[in-house]
Amino acid sequence: MDYYFSPCITNMYQHRYVDFLLEHYTELKLTYPFQEAFSYIVSPLLMEGVSILCFDNEEETAGAFSYIYGTGEHDYTDRHIVQIQVAFIVERHRRTGLFAKALQYLLEHIEADESKEQVTELRFWTACNDYNRRLFEKFAERYAMAENECGQMDGYRVLISELRTYLDRLQTRALV
Repeated sequence: MDYYFSPCITNMYQHRYVDFLLEHYTELKLTYPFQEAFSYIVSPLLMEGVSILCFDNEEETAGAFSYIYGTGEHDYTDRHIVQIQVAFIVERHRRTGLFAKALQYLLEHIEADESKEQVTELRFWTACNDYNRRLFEKFAERYAMAENECGQMDGYRVLISELRTYLDRLQTRALV
């Protein structure tokens, strides 16, 4: 199946991004209370971040992801770090290669943004479970663990250069 990505620049796409993620809120399995989770969903729209929708060849929304520049620990001044705020792929589009395509698009989008400081690192948090660890430890280092009233979370980070190497290896395997 073919996919394409669209940054949410217009109000219509921004609404579609928020509506899509709220429609799939329970499937997101975010380990935060709703108010905090909602702030992560909308923060890229309010903080010079980027939100992106993914569409399949039938024009159906297959996924969404977003990121901001900087981390809360450093009051968002460490803009060489991009932090993924939310990433979601609809169940029927998982295990299709869409995840790798989304990572590739994310990397290209970050590298193409000349208005920002050069990004050297990508960070994200996920629910702490074996599935997520198997998936994310293929390309990122687990560097932190945290717990709140909604569960345990793992923090991951990967250098942009290492992510590029990982994606190049995946693409080479796909061609063989």
